[in-house]
Amino acid sequence: MFDSLNTMIIDMLGPAGPLIVVAGLAALLIIATIPMMLTSKPDPLDKLKKTGQQRLDAETRAVLRDKRKNEKLNKYAQFLEPQDEKELSSIRMKLLQAGYRTKDAVQLYYFAQFALGLGLLGVGVLYFFIFVDGATATMQQKLMYILGPGAAGYMAPKYWINKRVEKRKEEIQSGFPDALDMMLVCVEAGQSMDQSIVRVSKELQASYPALADEFEIISHEMKAGKDKTQVLQDMSERCGVQDVSSFVTVLNQAQTFGTSISDALRVYASEMRDKRVMRAEEKANQLPTKMTLTTMMLTVPPLLIILVGPSAVGITEMGNIGN
Repeated sequence: MFDSLNTMIIDMLGPAGPLIVVAGLAALLIIATIPMMLTSKPDPLDKLKKTGQQRLDAETRAVLRDKRKNEKLNKYAQFLEPQDEKELSSIRMKLLQAGYRTKDAVQLYYFAQFALGLGLLGVGVLYFFIFVDGATATMQQKLMYILGPGAAGYMAPKYWINKRVEKRKEEIQSGFPDALDMMLVCVEAGQSMDQSIVRVSKELQASYPALADEFEIISHEMKAGKDKTQVLQDMSERCGVQDVSSFVTVLNQAQTFGTSISDALRVYASEMRDKRVMRAEEKANQLPTKMTLTTMMLTVPPLLIILVGPSAVGITEMGNIGN
């Protein structure tokens, strides 16, 4: 299909026809985005006044959208943020799990996708014009050289965020048993739960900064008067780790039924230590299986050369003598 389409375009526009078509489509996409950016839609915050839910004064508006820092991004907020509330909440939670908590994180994420996509698309076009012969290049090569960098630039921020999320989850999961042991020591020493969380956040800052930041956030939220159950639930969503979710459930149940928090921490900390040992044993048991293929690739060929090589040389020499 690509070859027939390429042939038809060359017959109509000449040898550089496919390149002209691709460049024209890119130019049309860029031109189409200009009217959308220049057309200003009403600020979503103004809808709150019309519905009568609440009146926002100047200070509240500054808190919800700080225009002093991100005036240029906020100008195009309708284009750099999903209009669907569910999609916006999903990407915002993803960025929180990656450790990006600023108010303009969503706008910067979509701006990075837009800028990298168009920027690398332009780089691909320049590379094709300068280093590739358009007359002899196939349609697949043209798409690869021109559209490939643009697609890679568009997907790069998403790949970076996913890697950050996985790395942060691993760090939280590794440091959580130590945090529970430290919290248990603080509670049994007579400190309250809030004081224990503050102390744990300070002690873990050097070894597990991601987990320390989460404990610091919930300590500030508790000091601000937010409900403790909701604070812990928000921490569970931000971390995205099953161990933290189970820990939040244990604390909420202990608070609901009036049981001792130290007893609940002691039991759960012991389970977390056992679980960490089990994860280490699981990785150790997977190691021989992963090394089998590598061992065969690095061991079998040299062994065959050592064993079969002399015989092959001898057979070759006998054949030459016979001739």
